[in-house]
Amino acid sequence: MKFAISIVSAITHYLHQDDTLPLPQLRRLGLIYSSYRFVVSVFIMLMGYINARADNGPLLPSFLQQTVLSFYVLLSLILLGLFYVVSKNMRRQLAFGLALDVIILSLLLYTAGAPDLQLTMLYMVVVAASFMLLHSSQALIITLLAIIFVIYQQFFYAIANSMSLANLGDALLMSASFLAVGMLSWSISQRLVQLEKVAASHAEEVERLHVINQEVITQMVNGVIVIDKQRIVLANLAAHQLLSVSHNPSVSIEHTSIDTKDTHNDNRNALLSNFQQQLSEQHAPLFKTCLSVAAGQSYIFTYDLPAIASVFGKLRVQITPLRDDSKLIILEDLRREQASAQQLKLASLGQLTASIAHEIRNPLAAISQASQLLMEDIIEADIANASADNEASHSSYNDMAGNHELYKMIFAQTKRVNRIIEDVLKLSRQQKANQQPIALAEWMPTFLENYFKGHDVFLRVKTQPTISFDMHQLEQVLINLINNGLRHSSYAYPHAYVEIEVYCADNDVIIDTLDGGTGVGAEEIQHLFNPFFTTDQAGTGLGLYLSQAFCEANQARLLYIPEHEKTCFRLIAPAVNIHI
Repeated sequence: MKFAISIVSAITHYLHQDDTLPLPQLRRLGLIYSSYRFVVSVFIMLMGYINARADNGPLLPSFLQQTVLSFYVLLSLILLGLFYVVSKNMRRQLAFGLALDVIILSLLLYTAGAPDLQLTMLYMVVVAASFMLLHSSQALIITLLAIIFVIYQQFFYAIANSMSLANLGDALLMSASFLAVGMLSWSISQRLVQLEKVAASHAEEVERLHVINQEVITQMVNGVIVIDKQRIVLANLAAHQLLSVSHNPSVSIEHTSIDTKDTHNDNRNALLSNFQQQLSEQHAPLFKTCLSVAAGQSYIFTYDLPAIASVFGKLRVQITPLRDDSKLIILEDLRREQASAQQLKLASLGQLTASIAHEIRNPLAAISQASQLLMEDIIEADIANASADNEASHSSYNDMAGNHELYKMIFAQTKRVNRIIEDVLKLSRQQKANQQPIALAEWMPTFLENYFKGHDVFLRVKTQPTISFDMHQLEQVLINLINNGLRHSSYAYPHAYVEIEVYCADNDVIIDTLDGGTGVGAEEIQHLFNPFFTTDQAGTGLGLYLSQAFCEANQARLLYIPEHEKTCFRLIAPAVNIHI
């Protein structure tokens, strides 16, 4: 008895360390134990009938045994059904079922008359299950209830049989065994709980790292695609933007924090499936090339983007094999490299022009001045000829008048060469692009007011975009484009006009400069942005070249759009904080 009391004290001492399994594991073990209870109840009933027939006595067990066993089978079935249907109050259901097990086993033990090894083992299963499924205080109550029933029913059974206490010692030993089994089960359950906590902690850490990795991949400037077994399993936001593949508005993984994990995965798979479908339709050559690369091989190539949603340019595609035979595809926008190359080109051209500008402009100024002096001499000779009236003077004047047109031609060409030099010197004066945020809806009206007041330049801003651009270089680009539009529009209409449209396409801001001119011939488009190429005799051939150079230095693009109904030059710049 002292041993039993010491065990009870030890278990009570550890009650404050009590912890239970998480609800999913508790529900799973509860279902297993409820199924076990139902099977055991049916088995005990069948064994009762078999033993009654084997003892050559009544064909049926006693009325008490039949009642107890029938009630036990019925309640076991009900508890099992409740566990499948009702997920709330699981611990109450388990506590009620375990208490019922103790009561039924005690009644069966009473009908048996003496401690039975089979029933003792069933008792121990109940005690062990209570310490695994319930709080320690509840499990201790179940265990003490079993001890009380076993000891006192044996005690009263001994009184009813003329005070024979032969089986009372076995009952006490059985009770001590209950406490020992309970303590061991409690210790094992606590270890399981700790293991579950460690596993949950590791799972949370893995999930946290996964979220961090997803965030890092999402924020990457380069596009990232992972293909596994001919199926896309990962595609970041940059890949959608670079390939102009839009998100499906009805499928989003950014607002599923309150959904279940299965729903989140379904939405993510639907988004990836939508991306793969659009990729195979809009960029079939790229997708086929990625799939055709053999496993374990690397491949790098340049992909020319088609004209989709106003997106033009080239991508460097790098395919890298992974360990699980999947493929990692990196999409790199070549605009950044082109911008860096353009900066180097501008720097080299600036050094060149700075070194030769002085040598060119000095003799050019002398030629211009000489032509002006010769024209002044002709004007003076004209005055002198008007006062003189002899044949020799008339002959000399006619010769000088013939040279006057040549002098005017020389002077005009020197002015043209001087403009070319000034345009080239603009490159030498430009430092590295000083990009800053420009809110076009506010900046464009001020710009047009400062430079084109009095001209018919019509502005339509359809969004409120912001771009990152060197303000002085953007002014130079737009001045060149608008001046070209006004000049060519004046050739086709008596009253020249230019339209400026500002809108957004995916992650880009579009600035279209439209005029009513005759446009550019198909054979001239490929030379349009070459230096010194011009279709206007008054032009220098450097305006569009410089404008494109400034755009590339700011990671933007300047294009001629032949498909547009009007003459259209399109400036495409990456958007910053677009508010559509």
